Amino acid sequence: MSTELRVLGQIELRVDGRRVEVGHARLRCVLAVLLVEANRVITMEKLLDRVWADRLPHKARQVASNYVSRLRQVLTPAGGVAVVRRGGGYVLEVDPDAVDLHRFRRLVEQARGREDVRALALLEAAAALWRGEAFEGLDTPWIAAVREGLAQERFAADLDRADLALAQGGHAALCAELAERADAHPLDERVAGQLMLALYRNGRQAEALLRFDGFRARLADEVGTDPGPELRELHRRILRTDPALGHTATPDVPRQLPAPPVFTGRATELALLDETLVEPSGTVLISAIGGAGGIGKTWLALAWAHRHLDRFPDGQLFVDLHGFSPAEEPMTPAVAVRGCLDALGVTPGRIPLDLDAQAALYRSLVASRRMLVVLDNAATAEQVVPLLPGGSTCTLLVTGRTRLASLIDRHGARHLQLDVLDRSEARALLTARLGTDRATAEYGAVDELVELCGRYPLALSITARNAATRPAVPLDEIAAELRELGLEVLDHDTDPAASLPAVLSWSLRRLTGTQRTLFGLLGITPGSDTTLPAVVALAGLSATAARKALSALEEASLVERRPHGRYAMHDLVRAYASTTVQELPEDVRRQALVRVTDFHLHTAFAADRLLDPDRPLVPPAPPAPGAHRHPLPDAAAAMSWLRTEHATLLATQRAAAALGRHHVVWHLARALDTFHRRRGHRHDAFAAWRAALDAAPHLPGPAIRSRTHRNFGRACSRLGLHEEATEHLGRALDLAVRHRDPAEQAHTRQQLAIAWGQQGDDRRAVDHARSAVDLYRTLGRPVWEAHALNVLGWFDARLGNFGTARAHCSAALTLLRRHHHPNGEAATLDSLGYIAHRVGEHRQAVDHYEQALTLFRTLDDAYEVAKTLDGLGHPHAALGQHDQARKAWQEALALYREQGRDDDAERVRRQLDNV
Repeated sequence: MSTELRVLGQIELRVDGRRVEVGHARLRCVLAVLLVEANRVITMEKLLDRVWADRLPHKARQVASNYVSRLRQVLTPAGGVAVVRRGGGYVLEVDPDAVDLHRFRRLVEQARGREDVRALALLEAAAALWRGEAFEGLDTPWIAAVREGLAQERFAADLDRADLALAQGGHAALCAELAERADAHPLDERVAGQLMLALYRNGRQAEALLRFDGFRARLADEVGTDPGPELRELHRRILRTDPALGHTATPDVPRQLPAPPVFTGRATELALLDETLVEPSGTVLISAIGGAGGIGKTWLALAWAHRHLDRFPDGQLFVDLHGFSPAEEPMTPAVAVRGCLDALGVTPGRIPLDLDAQAALYRSLVASRRMLVVLDNAATAEQVVPLLPGGSTCTLLVTGRTRLASLIDRHGARHLQLDVLDRSEARALLTARLGTDRATAEYGAVDELVELCGRYPLALSITARNAATRPAVPLDEIAAELRELGLEVLDHDTDPAASLPAVLSWSLRRLTGTQRTLFGLLGITPGSDTTLPAVVALAGLSATAARKALSALEEASLVERRPHGRYAMHDLVRAYASTTVQELPEDVRRQALVRVTDFHLHTAFAADRLLDPDRPLVPPAPPAPGAHRHPLPDAAAAMSWLRTEHATLLATQRAAAALGRHHVVWHLARALDTFHRRRGHRHDAFAAWRAALDAAPHLPGPAIRSRTHRNFGRACSRLGLHEEATEHLGRALDLAVRHRDPAEQAHTRQQLAIAWGQQGDDRRAVDHARSAVDLYRTLGRPVWEAHALNVLGWFDARLGNFGTARAHCSAALTLLRRHHHPNGEAATLDSLGYIAHRVGEHRQAVDHYEQALTLFRTLDDAYEVAKTLDGLGHPHAALGQHDQARKAWQEALALYREQGRDDDAERVRRQLDNV
């Protein structure tokens, strides 16, 4: 975290480049006193005198103490700053360089007594710290006196800086500044002399002489004296065009950096770049700043460079290598080296013809200089290598969209990959461009623009430009336009550099056809990220070829490699990719989506079989050629894969619906069903089966429609949509009866039992459960019969028929253990725990619940774990084991909240209040 405290202008506190409001004027006065005396004790008496003078408030000491406390609240989060009480007063403890006043004085002191380029760079850095009049907007007698003293210090430093600049050939840039200073100080001979000399050296001899005449007349009129001997001597030398007067020491000090950008944020990246500052005994440090087009690489490089100009007194070189530009080809190394030699003042006759010799001369010239070299927009390491400085005193910054691997491998480059801005940085950028008043007035719209732009710097800048050039249009209208039209709003017909699609397109030029095709396909593949096996199916490539293509896209900063082998694109890059894929034939695009949806479907189907092998087998159609499911060795791997790919699988179902692949839509709903049930994803299950319900009429056979209504009814029931649940379960039963499908009738009867029980009609629930038991028994399906017996026992227990209930559940448990069905066994043990508790056998209840809990945890069934923990707390409480009850209910409460089961969560919260 970087903190800046400023008094050379309005008083400001900046944290990581963002302005933090200090408070009203009197509070800023207190801060001003502490800052001027930074790291020194300021007594209460001095503080009162400097802030209030002879107009002390009532209970002045208490008021001052309160102000200091309020300042602490403002300063403490900034870091590196503290106001402490000491010796009957206060001390503001801070790094002096964090306060612009003390940094200014340090720079001036370091320059004193020197006449070299280093001294000039120091004074230029000192001058850049001034933003206006010191303590602007504040007025007390003490502040007025300090302000006057600081103005004199600034004036003296400016005069010294002008002398050094004139001595080093900087007259061309000084005339305007010196003319303004001469108007402000019309009787200062030193200023007059500097202006005369600058004008003369710029070929404006007559104007220099006129300035002298005007100065002499004014001095005589207002003071009654003549100019001093030094100014008169300068006048005589200008009159006779003294050759020595025009001779200056003109060291070749290039200052090629473009103007500093409007810059916010990037505090972390700036701190990392600070590590590249070269000490005299250090080695060459190279920082290659990577990132996609428009991510802010050049912004960052220039912002950092301008903040550290005083570190590079021997000059700064800037070369745009045109690696990714709208029209120009990448600059050749020969042209880049020749440009640097010209900037360093090498006459054409001294420049050798051979590139290697030119590079050697360049290295010799910069070997002992403290210089900064910025190579912007590099495409290849070959462009950069000839410009690597010789010696140990230079710093090189390279920006480019590719990672320039050989620079990292062979030359020790420190790679800094740029990501999008964080939310606060993105908001600060928009605020800086739009103005605080507009951004504050439309706070919510600014936040929406930040999200719609994905915190992408170029997108934010284009959006800010669109808003700034249409000040009468509300920001929420601009947000609506961006939300509706997306990437189209960020395009520009005539200025490619102001178009995000155009800027991104430049990254594609160096890609092969296979890589460009994969880039486009990644724009339409389901999900926000993907994996290598999915890409293999999507692109129809071998694993080796797919990996190489992904690596190339990653190298070009178009794809980001994330942990656990996942690949992702920024939303705007993905949107651009989806436009490029339209260049491919429609059948190529469709087959790619068919392969990737089949890959996800068949892997999900295999995962579901591992989670619930006894579930009735309804296999999907064979996968398309080139689509091979991902191997999953066991149930734990299946659950892990489903958890990781869950969002992608839901997106795959939506993509399949858009393609009209109705069987994929239906089978994905079914393949995800066990996972959704165990993890408590009730809303996702509802959406999946809602999509399957729309797909079912397009699929053959009545069994599909019956199963769909049954499963959708169960999803409705779990969400408390009781009317919809019983409607769809009734339709499922009607279809099963009409088409003489006893197994489907039994499944539906069991779901109807649960649905009616959730509505509180336990008698109707018992009737449906008993019918299900009879049907399963007739079919000779003991595992299904056992499940139905457990449901029947549960609702008998709810009706108070505990003996019958225990008999049903015990019979179910025997069957389930015989057929090794742990999920059903766990559910039945939960029912037995409930029965034991209700009949007062609390220790037995605890034992049943704990056995159930162990099995459910092994199955990773979070939904049932929550329910069992909820039940377990009751016998613990009945036994007086309040700590155990509280622990069980606290975990149940957390799971209920995580799963969105709000009614259950509220009930358990009340139980905790009473335990």
